[in-house]
Amino acid sequence: MDNEPDHENVEQSLCAKTTDEELNKSFSLEASLSKFSYIDLDKELEFKNDLIDDKEFDIPQVDTPPTLESILNETDDEDDSFVLEDPTLLNIDTIDSHSYDTSSVASSDSGDRTNLKRKKKLPDSFSLHGSVMRHSLLKGISAQIVSAADKVDAGLPTAIIRIKLCDSVWVALVLEVNMEPSLPSVSTMTAHDFSVALLKDRRVMGVRTCESRCLFSGSKGEVCCIEPLHSKPELKDHPITQFSLLAMASLTKILVIGLKPSLKVWMTFPYGRMDPSSVPLLAWHFVAVHNYVNPMLAFCRGDVVHFLLVKRDESGAIHVTKQKHLHLYYDLINFTWINSRTIVLLDSVEKLHVIDRQTQEELETVEISEVQLVYNSSHFKSLATGGNVSQALALVGEKACYQSISSYGGQIFYLGTKSVYVMMLRSWRERVDHLLKQDCLTEALALAWSFHEGKAKAVVGLSGDASKRKAVVADRMVEILFHYADRALKTCPDQGKIQVMEQHFQDMVPVIVDYCLLLQRKDLLFSQVYDKLSENSVAKGVFLECLEPYILSDKLVGITPQVMKDLIVHFQDKKLMENVEALIVHMDITSLDIQQVVLMCWENRLYDAMIYVYNRGMNEFISPMEKLFRVIAPPLNAGKTLTDEQVVMGNKLLVYISCCLAGRAYPLGDIPEDLVPLVKNQVFEFLIRLHSTEAPPEEEIYPYIRTLLHFDTREFLNVLALTFEDFKNDKQAVEYQQRIVDILLKVTVMVENSDFTPSQVGCLFTFLARQLAKPDNTLFVNRTLFDQVLEFLCSPDDDSRHSERQQVLLELLQAGGIVQFEESRLIRMAEKAEFYQICEFMYEREHQYDKIIDCYLRDPLREEEVFNYIHNILSIPGHSAEEKQSVWQKAMDHIEELVSLKPCKAAELVATHFSEQIETVIKKLQNQVLLFKFLRSLLDPREGIHVNQELLQISPCITEQFIELLCQFSPNQVIETLQVLECYRLEETIQITQKYQLHEVTAYLLEKKGDIHGAFLIMLKRLQSKLQEITRQDENTKEDPSLKNVEETMVETIALCQRNSHNLNQQQREWYCGCVVHLSSVPFPVDKALWFPLLEAMMAPQKLSSSAAPHLHSEALKSLTMQVLNNMAAFIALPSILQRILQDPVYGKGKLGEIQGLILGMLDTFSYEQTLLETTTSLLNQDLHWSLCNLRASVTRGLNPKQDYCSICLQQYKRRQEMADEIIVFRITLTAVVRMDCRKPRVKIE
Repeated sequence: MDNEPDHENVEQSLCAKTTDEELNKSFSLEASLSKFSYIDLDKELEFKNDLIDDKEFDIPQVDTPPTLESILNETDDEDDSFVLEDPTLLNIDTIDSHSYDTSSVASSDSGDRTNLKRKKKLPDSFSLHGSVMRHSLLKGISAQIVSAADKVDAGLPTAIIRIKLCDSVWVALVLEVNMEPSLPSVSTMTAHDFSVALLKDRRVMGVRTCESRCLFSGSKGEVCCIEPLHSKPELKDHPITQFSLLAMASLTKILVIGLKPSLKVWMTFPYGRMDPSSVPLLAWHFVAVHNYVNPMLAFCRGDVVHFLLVKRDESGAIHVTKQKHLHLYYDLINFTWINSRTIVLLDSVEKLHVIDRQTQEELETVEISEVQLVYNSSHFKSLATGGNVSQALALVGEKACYQSISSYGGQIFYLGTKSVYVMMLRSWRERVDHLLKQDCLTEALALAWSFHEGKAKAVVGLSGDASKRKAVVADRMVEILFHYADRALKTCPDQGKIQVMEQHFQDMVPVIVDYCLLLQRKDLLFSQVYDKLSENSVAKGVFLECLEPYILSDKLVGITPQVMKDLIVHFQDKKLMENVEALIVHMDITSLDIQQVVLMCWENRLYDAMIYVYNRGMNEFISPMEKLFRVIAPPLNAGKTLTDEQVVMGNKLLVYISCCLAGRAYPLGDIPEDLVPLVKNQVFEFLIRLHSTEAPPEEEIYPYIRTLLHFDTREFLNVLALTFEDFKNDKQAVEYQQRIVDILLKVTVMVENSDFTPSQVGCLFTFLARQLAKPDNTLFVNRTLFDQVLEFLCSPDDDSRHSERQQVLLELLQAGGIVQFEESRLIRMAEKAEFYQICEFMYEREHQYDKIIDCYLRDPLREEEVFNYIHNILSIPGHSAEEKQSVWQKAMDHIEELVSLKPCKAAELVATHFSEQIETVIKKLQNQVLLFKFLRSLLDPREGIHVNQELLQISPCITEQFIELLCQFSPNQVIETLQVLECYRLEETIQITQKYQLHEVTAYLLEKKGDIHGAFLIMLKRLQSKLQEITRQDENTKEDPSLKNVEETMVETIALCQRNSHNLNQQQREWYCGCVVHLSSVPFPVDKALWFPLLEAMMAPQKLSSSAAPHLHSEALKSLTMQVLNNMAAFIALPSILQRILQDPVYGKGKLGEIQGLILGMLDTFSYEQTLLETTTSLLNQDLHWSLCNLRASVTRGLNPKQDYCSICLQQYKRRQEMADEIIVFRITLTAVVRMDCRKPRVKIE
């Protein structure tokens, strides 16, 4: 549908080339669709008494041929609801090359209402499209309805029907009510169910009679909507009209049948699963698709509208192709075409939605509840005959309003209980005027502009070609703009702050400027509009400021001189000179007062604008240069630092020179082609002048080139380099090139006491080297000058700017200047000047990579980069084995230097490239400190070396050598290092730690070996020695470091006991020998004695002190002892601990009071743990009870399903069970409900 032509004015004649011929031949224009009438058939329908056979339908032989009644009566239990009949049987295209690739109806409109693909509600479109529909009350008819109801008790109206005679044949949907004839040719008809019949008028002997034939009987199914295809006289010869197509909608599907030349079913279309209360809707209309006009059938049931395009091919067969679906967020009860581009939808809450069919954009929403629409509920429920209709049809009747809405000629009539309303599309002018009446001027202009650009929707009233339509709309917009300007002046607040007035005009004036420029009415903008706004000074200022963005974007180039003058004065008054400069360079020079602008630019230092005016207004390119040189030259010659403003001016000068030499205009645009050579010659002649105009006597020669070199040597030479790129076939330009080079050399090198820095001289010769290295070079430079530059840069007597001189020489060599020097002399001078980067550059050219290592090691700024260099040489392909070997040998010669520089990098280098030569490297490292750093970086993974330790295959002796060095230089880190080290032998390592008397380390290794007893003895012995130290201290000891050592040793011993107690049983944990030194004589393994010897060791100092004369640290020792008791209580039963204490000979002799504190502390701990256990158990029980209560409540809770019909058969179930009708409700979503009768086997599921 996106490919459909944009025919907005479907109600008017469409002007196009060869309109008459194309309309008659292809029916491709829909301009006159509003004039369509019903088709005048030329022949009477020929009825056949026999049933439709296979040959008539061209159907393969089957047992029971399908009939119209059987098709209507089919149950729709298919999953995929968008399934047309067999294409070979029905001769229908299911896929069309021009149709949209959309999903099926089933995928977008399933029976589960929660899965419907609904669009989000569109925003209010009033400000975008205005009021699209005009609705009015038909007062005369409404008065007759009310009068009839009041005076003759005629009752309420039930239908508004437009019956049209077509070749004496009628198609009627017969309801179960009596219908009075509206024409003499229709007789009274009565039916007890919904059926479809054909009525035919005949004249026999001058008497009119009516013959009828039942197309479908209501006993076989219920058709609630029919829609014949009508055509207007202009399309009476359309190929489709000869089939007399009729669309019918039942509760399960739609059908399209052809009445002529014989009765034939062309298409069936099942709905699929949907809301059973939704109303089936049908509507035909001729639309233009791909420059051909064909009928399109719109049908919907619920909230999805489907469009089917009907075409006839050359063979005479009808093809039906799917078009784009329209997904809505509301359920429909009426669908009406108002023209081929616009549809009007009525939802179930009586809101009208005007939709553009192609874009699916909602144009307007109108509330029509005031109509009090008449519904056909009583007819569909057949209340007059006892309600002998199905529940499904009665449910549909709740929303049915087929006979209450009728459309004709672009008008829609709505029948209310007491009135009749008519609605139609407003013309484009009415829509604009409607916004104006509501004082929405901005919205009115926006809407009018959309009409002007042909982007508006539902356009009515615009005729003619595009230019004519634009002219009509533009005239109306001009009128609105004048009104808008008057309103802006009238509504301006007379009093208050100036900011309020500015804000008022800033909200309104830009709108006027925008639309005047969009309409290309600069004449109007700068005359009438400007004169009108100039009445108010604030409005005038805002107007002038509004022009700025358009000028800067080159959308507004020409301005009248008066407006331009006012614009410059306004910005001058507001001190916005930068804005003035930006505006001038975008303006047409003819609109400027050149003399005024030049004076203003020079006074306010607007150099860009000044250059622009000189270049464009007077074709003068040298005068601006002279003016800028006069500003920056004096401070540069005096050796002063330039101000920021002067730096900006110098940069502008360089850019300006570059633009002139490149043929570009400054600051934007291009120099006219005929002036480009002249401008280049003028600039070159200017630059090479020997002296400036009005030069003082002390001025040096070539002042302009000298000034540019002093200002920015590198950028000036870049400008020349870019210019020289174009000097290939121009003899005059080549001469200028050589002349400028000679001058550059003369002012920088060929003078004594040059004031140029080494960097500036280097930049010059780098520039020359690049020019000389070009294959088409025509420059000549004396080689002696390069030797002078080399001497100048490598002067050993000048230590200043060492890095700068080296970098300049390096750039010179890299630019191709090396061909100008003797290499051996260059290397000697570079080494003498300590230019190691130059040496590296030269050695690399000769592939002497080993010598480059010396360059890195000697260069303090780059010495750490030597590791990356060695790694690259050894790993990157392209180097020979001899070169790699020489580099490695050089690295080995400097291994001590490398290790001292970066031990980690050196170790990583060795491990990566020569892991098998680690022992050789160790032998070369005679310094023990360096060897220790190297081995630690190599073996300790915490050092960050990125090498797989498993691939190193280091022998245990190397690791043990590192451990011995670690014991010497960092004994405090031995244990934590051993925890991460691998590949060492325990016995040899234990001997090393014993050699250096590292008892904690020895205990750790014994524990790791499995000798728990030995490790414990060492720790216990250290603890006892620490305790003996504090018992010998007196009260005069001020510092007490030994007590802290006791605590640390005790904590380590406790940790040892805790780590190993898990592997012992209760008896082994409790076992105790009175004297630790006799542990070897116990009857079972001595490594089981842990906690009681530790407790005894902690209590021993307390036994020596009496209560009368307590020890200085007695309280601290009691605290530490209590800590031991608390930790051992986790592994040894409390009664065993108490029994052991009470059995002690010391305490068994009446000294129980001395350990009273220990016992009470143990009991407090026990009480706390018991309370904690009880509290935790109570919380767990409460949580379990709460979970069970919630589970029981959720299981026993009642269910309230969200839908009141079965998801399989779509039939409603009764919430109040009067019969044994069981249903299944799925608890997960509460949306799926299934009747037990629809589920097999029948299993009741709760």
